[in-house]
Amino acid sequence: MLSVIIPSYNEEQNIRNTAEVISQVLDGSGIDFELIFPDDGSRDNTWREIVLAHEKDPRVSGLRFSRNFGKESAIWAGLEATSGDCAVVIDCDLQHPPKVIPEMYKMWQNGAEVVEGKKSSRGKESGIYKAFSKLFYKLIASASGIDMADTSDFKLLDRKVIDAILSMQERTTFFRALSGWVGFKSESITYDVEERAYGERKWTPKMLIKYAVRNLMAFTSVPLYISGFLGGVISVISVVLFILKCCGVGLGSFGGSQILLLLTGGLILICLSIIGRYLAQIYEEIKRRPKYIISDQIKSQGGSHDR
Repeated sequence: MLSVIIPSYNEEQNIRNTAEVISQVLDGSGIDFELIFPDDGSRDNTWREIVLAHEKDPRVSGLRFSRNFGKESAIWAGLEATSGDCAVVIDCDLQHPPKVIPEMYKMWQNGAEVVEGKKSSRGKESGIYKAFSKLFYKLIASASGIDMADTSDFKLLDRKVIDAILSMQERTTFFRALSGWVGFKSESITYDVEERAYGERKWTPKMLIKYAVRNLMAFTSVPLYISGFLGGVISVISVVLFILKCCGVGLGSFGGSQILLLLTGGLILICLSIIGRYLAQIYEEIKRRPKYIISDQIKSQGGSHDR
């Protein structure tokens, strides 16, 4: 059986349409499935729509969070709720095309344990957003050796991959990177990003920056090495200024030592800020609070899987 995880936040306009579209695609391909909607503390009628979708099709299930815990937690909750032999994660707005799922399922049947959905086009995104995404994934790739260019949360995972991911103990997770880090036999399939079926984009620039910083620090320690790099830069500048001074080159009324002091002070603050971010993340981890809290739940009447 295939489990389809559909993280949802303020998606009241999309729930029923998404459930119907995915169900039609999978029924048409003869695939036994269940649909799991983790409701990430929505403020609208998303949960009510999930309940109605369940009443219409008992293969639909839902998890309602007590508050908004974030998409990563919603994906994690969906993975823990799966009962299928494999699972697909897909966005509720259908920008990830459901018509690709049967192809991913066939690749899984042929031996693939991870099927990565890769964007052949990014849809209507601004140049700044594309540049920011490219930089972010380059940093992740340089730190982990995992090529995440054009990847997304749209992917299929075999049961053994799901269990491997769920066995990890960290609280701050980055699903898109972890699914590649665990290894296993991986294949990819390309897709075009579709227009949202209903509603508007939920991610603001501030949310994207916060999400990027969180995941970058959760998955790599590279930012910590920036302090060493900046220290090297300061050393080089110091040597250059010393040589210029010895050669009698005038540095104006504002001496090289003053410039260096200002530069050093600024870089020290930057380094302290980076270290502070990691300390805050360590603090969050050692508290061992749950990734999410479920306030309500409805279960599907799909098949079961012994685990």
